[in-house]
Amino acid sequence: MKAVIQRVKNASVTVEGQRISAIGQGLLVLLGVAEGDTERDAEVLAAKIANLRIFSDENDKMNLSLLTVGGEMLVVSQFTLCADCRKGRRPDFFSAAKPEEATRLYLYFCERIKNEGVPSVKTGEFGADMQVALLNDGPVTIIIDSGDLKK
Repeated sequence: MKAVIQRVKNASVTVEGQRISAIGQGLLVLLGVAEGDTERDAEVLAAKIANLRIFSDENDKMNLSLLTVGGEMLVVSQFTLCADCRKGRRPDFFSAAKPEEATRLYLYFCERIKNEGVPSVKTGEFGADMQVALLNDGPVTIIIDSGDLKK
């Protein structure tokens, strides 16, 4: 699994002109599920992200986690994170998990985030054409691959 984590002041998802999810201060997580990812990938990634100390403390040092600040999380599925751009000019997405498995692991990841203690977890709409709006705070953007965490 690959995640692009953005610390935000707010974020929202719109589908067909309707806002379906929105959060205030917290994290926007774009999540890509790859072929071969497992529940263990979701567990490791969820624990890492929920406890990642990327919010500022009273000394303006990144020292607080989402759990510490009581922030919200918006998780948006994004198979394009699994793009392979090594050949040609058009990315291929053959390494992305099949929709049924990707949906299952995406929802499992969201449940694991809730189990980590994140008070408010919102989602996009899996497989939909979504418009994602955000106000990045910092900006702070971090990319994590669950495969790197398991080594």
